[in-house]
Amino acid sequence: MEGCSEPTPPTDRRPPEQSKAPSRILWGSLACALLFAVVGISVVGILGWKDNRTKVVRLTYKTPQGSTLNQSAVTDRRRSTITYRVTSSRNQTSVVLFDSKHSLVCYRAAGERSCFLRRMEPRDLENIQSIGNGSEPKDEGLLPQNNRTRYYREFLGVLGGRRVNPGLVGEPVQTLCDQLPIYWVKKSEGPARQRLIYLCIDICFPSNICVSVCFYYLPD
Repeated sequence: MEGCSEPTPPTDRRPPEQSKAPSRILWGSLACALLFAVVGISVVGILGWKDNRTKVVRLTYKTPQGSTLNQSAVTDRRRSTITYRVTSSRNQTSVVLFDSKHSLVCYRAAGERSCFLRRMEPRDLENIQSIGNGSEPKDEGLLPQNNRTRYYREFLGVLGGRRVNPGLVGEPVQTLCDQLPIYWVKKSEGPARQRLIYLCIDICFPSNICVSVCFYYLPD
């Protein structure tokens, strides 16, 4: 009909290109923030792992009798322990565990089918501080054998009638003894002449102190 015009096709109204810019900036900012967060968490995790890592110190030294011993000390900050492994010239290894958390010292001598336990003393803490407070591990070290090195001997009597309940000594001692019987020991002036010393463990500390710990059985 005259006077009626054909309908105009709808116009495709596309948003201007610049309207996408804020969206792109927003997503870019979020991606950068996420990246920095991941990097930050990784750095914190790595630093935390380094701070809690174990540390190993090795010593080679000669006993007063002239035999050579190799020794390693492993510090575990998470468990608050220092584990000494002493290997004799006969390739036999004894283990001494210092557990600061439970204030215990545990001995597992080479060839023995039992463990020996005593309470930690202030002198024990002083001896192990040279390992625990060290900044860097040493690959290999030779303990000076001069007048600065002090040697002394400890006698520990085994209380055969006082077997330790493993459930009361903590996980480090349980792991070291691995279901072996554990006996309390106590310091003494030394065995009587009729009692023989049946084993000794020589252990040295980087503080130039060496201890020969000798065991014998006390009458029950």
